[in-house]
Amino acid sequence: MTVDDVDGALAGMGPRLRAARERHGTTLAGVSCATGISTSTLSRIETSRRRPTLEVVLQLSKEYGVSLDELADTAPAPAAEPRTTAPLRIGDDKAVLPLTRYVGGLHAHKHVLPALEDPPARPRQVSHNGHEWLCVLYGLLWLALGDQDLILTPGDVAEFDTHTPHGVANASPGGPAEYLIMFGPQSERLRPRTPPAAGRGAGDRKAAE
Repeated sequence: MTVDDVDGALAGMGPRLRAARERHGTTLAGVSCATGISTSTLSRIETSRRRPTLEVVLQLSKEYGVSLDELADTAPAPAAEPRTTAPLRIGDDKAVLPLTRYVGGLHAHKHVLPALEDPPARPRQVSHNGHEWLCVLYGLLWLALGDQDLILTPGDVAEFDTHTPHGVANASPGGPAEYLIMFGPQSERLRPRTPPAAGRGAGDRKAAE
């Protein structure tokens, strides 16, 4: 890498670290507690007011479960042949299948919550920057959104600002729950582009107004 390449990688490190943290679903305070790095230092790094040291980058890479290449934006181009991405297991209570390979902008992943033997407790809630779109594929999903408690069934969609405290749990008796997430760390949103129904005339449109 040239000096300019290194400077460019370091300049973009802050936003990529913030996107990785938000995708991981944790707060600056949570990262500080887990790593021992102060919240003020983390904040200055994420806003590019401070360059991270190699030690800090290694700690955050491990904490967020992302590679150094991804954080430095030096990952090699994907192979021409499609490859199956192995699920990333987070503890014993969730498996995540990334569906996008880049950092920043809208990204998607599939979550699988395993079957539970006992009724779940109310989901632990988190809040962070961004906007999220969630769609249930299989089973029942308990969405705790602020003070609301929603049980979502296959085909149900929820969309919300992730500044609102939120959390999910498997509400399926004896079975797994699967759902898709589209997440915009900078509050990017999905934009429906569905055209008007075929055969609907001007009179119909006027009557609907």
